[in-house]
Amino acid sequence: MTNPASAKTVHIETFGCQMNEYDSELIRAILRKEGFAFTEDKERADIVLMNTCAVRENAHNRVYGHLAELKAIKKQRPLIVGVLGCMAQNLKKELTETEPIVDVLVGPDAYRQLPNLLNRAIESQEQGFLQKVIAVDLSEYETYEDILPERAEGVNAWIAIMRGCDNFCTFCVVPYTRGRERSRDPQGVIREAEQLIAQGFKQITLLGQNVNSYRFGDWDFARLITAVANLPGIERVRFTSPHPKDFPPALLDAVAGHPKICKHIHLPLQSGNDRILDLMNRTYTRREYLALVEEIRRRNPEIALTTDIICGFCSETEDEFLDTYRTVEAVGYHSAFIFKYSERKNTIAARKYRDDVPDAVKADRVARLVDLQKRMSLRKNRELLGRTVEVLVEGDAKRSPSQWMGRTDGNITVVWEKDGLETKPGDLVPILIQDASATTLFGQPVIRGGF
Repeated sequence: MTNPASAKTVHIETFGCQMNEYDSELIRAILRKEGFAFTEDKERADIVLMNTCAVRENAHNRVYGHLAELKAIKKQRPLIVGVLGCMAQNLKKELTETEPIVDVLVGPDAYRQLPNLLNRAIESQEQGFLQKVIAVDLSEYETYEDILPERAEGVNAWIAIMRGCDNFCTFCVVPYTRGRERSRDPQGVIREAEQLIAQGFKQITLLGQNVNSYRFGDWDFARLITAVANLPGIERVRFTSPHPKDFPPALLDAVAGHPKICKHIHLPLQSGNDRILDLMNRTYTRREYLALVEEIRRRNPEIALTTDIICGFCSETEDEFLDTYRTVEAVGYHSAFIFKYSERKNTIAARKYRDDVPDAVKADRVARLVDLQKRMSLRKNRELLGRTVEVLVEGDAKRSPSQWMGRTDGNITVVWEKDGLETKPGDLVPILIQDASATTLFGQPVIRGGF
């Protein structure tokens, strides 16, 4: 087969979580090797690929909005449109039958086939006939172990240490879009981390749908994260996301005590009511969750906790929501991602339960929790006033190029004036905190010998 790729330019749009960002880096590496070029301007692209998320309704809606925009472009000139990732896997029937604009559908386990699939789509377009090209089979073994993702320069890099999920939370589509859990060879993860350090990355985030389920031979997640944190040249190691059901003491000890493992745990709660937790198949109770929080803080009270919460899950009553509200108060999170429940096709909840909480009630519960969390976040941040914290510099602040922005060990955003100091992204800078909002700390650098 001829290779039409040599003259074709690709634009990739990424929706959803950090795993999707990592997958887009994998896709770039796969396509680059086969002669495809890339552009940030979709108006100039021959191929537009959307790497999609099926977990959150907002990402789902944005993809359909972008497809509508691409229809106008495709009417004016030849254009290959591909939908990749979780939506391609979960909504393949809908996308093939109702979206004629889509030429290529590729699931998360079929990215190696993408160059060949795009070439087939290009050839069919050039020959004047429409033929959708589809590869959505799930794999029991694909981890892309031998592919080094193509990353943009920066401070933080992600490494996917495993793929898939075996938890089958009833609201979640991930087991059906990304398949069953399989872990990467730890030596491959360590080699990738060493390459990132050599490239100048200062922080590595280990990714998985449930990282603390990582298993490879006699390696568990505690051993793996410690091995990465012990590599010379690394400054910080983070991880996301764990599941509260399996947090062994060795992992708690590693987070609490290792100087390079960040003192931050994202610990999804989802609900603070036992009946709703059972309907969600979360496999823990409110009491067990709070006991884990207590155990984390007993080991190191400086560990920042963040969470995910779903409001208005099927049949949730006001009293059950108030259980969640009170749990959030009891834990005292640094921040929280709070969502209305939105039914996802093909999940257990969609098959077994009715989405019967009115949207207005969901929105009200979200608003009340958001208001509570803002007040708690402000209180947590104001506790740091007058303290000096070590901040990893990420780049210019969003609001002003005259300011730097970085994050604390606990993943809190910090902003300060540049003031001509010799600082660059990747530096660790001590910052005296002088002011705080619910989302951001403000301060000034501590200069040796004074302020």
